[in-house]
Amino acid sequence: MSPEALDGRTAFISIAYLGASIAFILGLRGLTRPETARGGMQLAALGMIGAIAGTLVNHDIVSYGWIFVGLALGTLLGWPLGMRVAMTQMPQRIAISHLFGALAATLVGIAEYTHHVWGGHELGRFTALALGFEVLFGALTVSGSFMAFGKLHEILPGRGITFRGQNAVNLTIFVSAIGLLGYVVFAPTTSWAFFAMAGLAFLAGFMMVLPIGGADMPVVVSLLNSYAGLAAAATGFALGNAVLIICGALDGASGLLLSVLMSKAMNRSFSNVLFGAFGSAKPALAAGAKGEMKEVTLEDAALALRYAKNVVVVPGYGLAVAQAQKIVGELAALLEGHGNEVRYAIHPVAGRMPGHMNVLLAEANIGYEKMIEMEDINDRFADVDVAIVIGANDVVNPAAQRDPSSPIYGMPVLKVELARRIIVLKRGKGTGFAGIENDLFTEERTSLLFGDAKATLQRLLTELKTL
Repeated sequence: MSPEALDGRTAFISIAYLGASIAFILGLRGLTRPETARGGMQLAALGMIGAIAGTLVNHDIVSYGWIFVGLALGTLLGWPLGMRVAMTQMPQRIAISHLFGALAATLVGIAEYTHHVWGGHELGRFTALALGFEVLFGALTVSGSFMAFGKLHEILPGRGITFRGQNAVNLTIFVSAIGLLGYVVFAPTTSWAFFAMAGLAFLAGFMMVLPIGGADMPVVVSLLNSYAGLAAAATGFALGNAVLIICGALDGASGLLLSVLMSKAMNRSFSNVLFGAFGSAKPALAAGAKGEMKEVTLEDAALALRYAKNVVVVPGYGLAVAQAQKIVGELAALLEGHGNEVRYAIHPVAGRMPGHMNVLLAEANIGYEKMIEMEDINDRFADVDVAIVIGANDVVNPAAQRDPSSPIYGMPVLKVELARRIIVLKRGKGTGFAGIENDLFTEERTSLLFGDAKATLQRLLTELKTL
């Protein structure tokens, strides 16, 4: 290849990577607001196309055969994951995506290391550090994401599994992996230390997620996202690829920030997240909710909603499981047609992940302006005529505010108990993810409708139409 052609190709790659990086940054910014989120996603996708185009013209590529096989395989796997996975399965879909991304980074790191060491090429200490960091966090994310996926998809037990001295064991494994990384940097050609580090990092991922229960999985998935980003950034340093460094840094920083915010929203210590010691909630010291749950008839519930001037809908994971968002939209439209005001109270992690409820309600053409965040709605519940809770449990439990012996004490919750009347749609009398009884369900002003949320809402809608 002539020097002119090589210079032109290098310039094209640089421009493609610069454009992709700008698109990723602007796309991430667009995701911060509902009205710009779709455009942000499209811009980020355009950036990815640019990054791929820049990579495909790299002069180091010897053959395109396996590259196109990978593109075809990725498309065949990615399209169903994006189009057919239900919103209720989104947390585990994200976990499996992290697994694939981290696996790619880990394999690239191993391939680069063996290419240098076994191929007789010189391996500097900085490159050894970048490759080691990439493989360490990549391997940890692969096994951790597999565990998270298994627990969320109920392939593995959802409860946390703990044993005596677990923190010490986990810390020993992780510190040993870090120590081996230091040895690899000191002696880059010591391949046994490199692969031992990778093995310990892989084991650390399993051990980190092992004690974590299903209620805390959103924080774990977010943290693993951060680890995957760090691995990608390290890959960029090892390969001298600017777009990987920028994307990895964005992914790592956003995942870390989200983990901190979610830990706060779920009343979890982030330091415990980092050391893999959280997720096994303390057993409740209190006896749980006292009193009897009172059922309400469809007719009474319909009448209460029909003549309520101010209605607040509190969606939860049960709504997502039942896929009842469109029925909720129809019910709200009917009430609004009679002059009722209907709003939606959104807990930061309702539905197991941030934004879950917002997306579900948007599918039913419910405007974002009607979705009120917890901080803004809590002071207004005292003026609410009827609050209808659909499949939410721990995020509306008043014990989090008034019972120091409760495992969820201190967790920010929606103050639904302040409403003049509360109607709860619940599949059965079981507990939420925290495994404790909910005081709200036995409050004097609370009554319950048992059954599948979608079917119950449909019957309620039919009853309302007759009034």
